[in-house]
Amino acid sequence: MARGDQVYVMRDVMGVPYKHHGIDCGDGSIIHYRKVGTATVACTSFDGFARGNPVYTLTQPVSFIPDVVLSRAESRLGEQRYNLFFNNCEHFANWCKTGKNVSPQLNEFGLRADQIKLPRGVTRQAAQQQSPQAILDLFTRALENIAIATNTVLPEYEQAQADSEQWKKVAQAALNRGRDDLARAALYKRRDAKKKAEALQQQLQDLSDLQISIQTDQTLALKRLSQSEIM
Repeated sequence: MARGDQVYVMRDVMGVPYKHHGIDCGDGSIIHYRKVGTATVACTSFDGFARGNPVYTLTQPVSFIPDVVLSRAESRLGEQRYNLFFNNCEHFANWCKTGKNVSPQLNEFGLRADQIKLPRGVTRQAAQQQSPQAILDLFTRALENIAIATNTVLPEYEQAQADSEQWKKVAQAALNRGRDDLARAALYKRRDAKKKAEALQQQLQDLSDLQISIQTDQTLALKRLSQSEIM
């Protein structure tokens, strides 16, 4: 591993392994989205990033030179705009390394938005009132439903965005040809596509918020379980 490398370590969310990404500073520290309290882009020690697990280097076919990679990472230090679907740790590291704000890892999971059955507050209430083991079981069921909304919602959102841009081009082409009628029709189509994209984006944001909430509640449940075992 060297300065400017994109690195990752395997972590776990409620039994599901995932790759946590960061950028190697070359001095024994890593810049990454640190998810303690409010998720924040921070520069932490190598050991703090690794948490006792092996750290791997991710090789990109095309990337910026190390100085540029590190400069991009440092420019976002202190950022607190974590979003599971649009700005997670992998989005961040890929953006620093290649300029592309993408998260291929999301494609390894699947979730339909209409499969979410747990209303907000259910896991929080359970974490406070039910037995620790019961809430851990609830987290498992929630994860089965929440996982990551990619196979359905995210592609639909991306398609709606693409449709919106395509209808914009169609409208412009119609105007260039003097066909105001076709331009108006295309703009109506674009409006519908934008509305659909906005609705899907809100669904993804809600899922991201719920996932973060469940992580917080899981920590509470694990703490209670640990205390009960001591007693």
